[in-house]
Amino acid sequence: MKKFIALSVALLLSSGSLSLLQAADLDLGEGNLRFKNLPQYQTYLKNNDDSQMTEYGGSVPHRKHDGVNPLPKGYKHAQPYLKNLWLGYPFSYEYDRARGHTYALDDVFKIDRINRYSEQAGLPATCLNCKTNTIPDLLEKHGDDFWASEFHQYREVHDGKMHSIGCTNCHDPDQAMRLAITSVPLDEALKRQGKDWREASRQEMRSLVCAQCHVEYYFETKDYGVAAKPHFPWDKGMNPDDIYAFFAAGDPERDGFKGQFVDWTHAVSKTPMIKTQHPEYEMYHDSVHGAAGVSCADCHMPRVKVGPATISSHHWTSPLKSDEMIRSSCMGCHGDKSPEFLKSRVVYHQEKTWNQLMVAQEKSVRAHEAVRQAMEFEGVDKDVLAEAREMVRKGQWFWDYVSAENSAGFHNPTKALETLALSQQYSDEAVRLATRSTNYAIAASLDKPIQDLVPPIMEHSRKLQQSQEHLDSHFWLQYLPKLPEAELIWDGYGRVR
Repeated sequence: MKKFIALSVALLLSSGSLSLLQAADLDLGEGNLRFKNLPQYQTYLKNNDDSQMTEYGGSVPHRKHDGVNPLPKGYKHAQPYLKNLWLGYPFSYEYDRARGHTYALDDVFKIDRINRYSEQAGLPATCLNCKTNTIPDLLEKHGDDFWASEFHQYREVHDGKMHSIGCTNCHDPDQAMRLAITSVPLDEALKRQGKDWREASRQEMRSLVCAQCHVEYYFETKDYGVAAKPHFPWDKGMNPDDIYAFFAAGDPERDGFKGQFVDWTHAVSKTPMIKTQHPEYEMYHDSVHGAAGVSCADCHMPRVKVGPATISSHHWTSPLKSDEMIRSSCMGCHGDKSPEFLKSRVVYHQEKTWNQLMVAQEKSVRAHEAVRQAMEFEGVDKDVLAEAREMVRKGQWFWDYVSAENSAGFHNPTKALETLALSQQYSDEAVRLATRSTNYAIAASLDKPIQDLVPPIMEHSRKLQQSQEHLDSHFWLQYLPKLPEAELIWDGYGRVR
């Protein structure tokens, strides 16, 4: 198995060799507009609709931690502790509901996770991997040096309409638009499993093309791979406990965590953490539907009429948005049921998952706070505290696995609930161990409702972190360093100053 260590931004970017001049000279072509006369393109444009929500999902961009404000700022089904749980990591600055694939480039060029206040983005060009159709061209031109190169230099050479996720991400125009894998990380992950996508059936390909992006991944480092290259951690299996075991076999030096992969260290509990991405494919593949051979496209790309042609819709969205979509997507198999019944069954599973997700989230916050208090207790048993941190790490990983997966549990209700049960168990054990590490001295101070123990951090951004007043507004924020005052340099597709 390939060894790896924690993502260190300085280490990753130190190997980036592409200059701004080289990027500025790139001609990435007209991209998606090459296919504007195809009937599929007309349905693709429907991804521009960002006006509709379902009960637990949808396409209206909003802050996923904000359950106070109405759309488009917040939404009723929010997870209020997201900023707390990711404190010290760029995800704590901004984490919004994703819009359609047509907005992928627009949104990544505006997201606060990328440092737009500096000439250096702080994250590598890898962050473009699942936002654009230009990655094969960039890799052909620059090879593996592309991954760790400076993110900002690619703003001005991209165009949202032409270069957002589109046709050539999944189709080969030189092979009559046959489905194809263009993702190097997926191709390599399948090879490590002894598989070749070129031998897959068409039905298998109708899910594999989605697995190019809707997966968990991490960035390699130059000492244990290619700097900043995405890697799918499926070597031990595709379930959350398999992936966690894979991440436990890395090679960083961390007190109490030697041999374990680390994305970042939590600002408050000082726990080396893992950030889950969006493991839809891993969650779905062994579900009831996945095991029966139902593909992602069967539900999310139903057959529709466009003029005289009957095609697979390229409006990638939830079928729960209308009865018509449910008829097209679900009733091909469940024709004896009504749209109302089918929708109710989906929402039933989502509600059960969501309720447990909220419990797991709160338990994870309590675990961080327990470790924080234990850390600052004079005479703490450091060995027991290290065990508590391991449980914090595991508890949050299993919570985040379901939180980051975009179906609110429906893609695999059994696995979702099982994963959240593990999260809650690990977080509870973290609290017990942290309390024991102080000979139970902190037990009374932890015995409070979670909102009183640790209020949610509702506002936090790169700009706000430049303010001492902001850092003083919440006792957890006081563990962050004050950022130097700076003005916005980059936004969207270019410089603003």
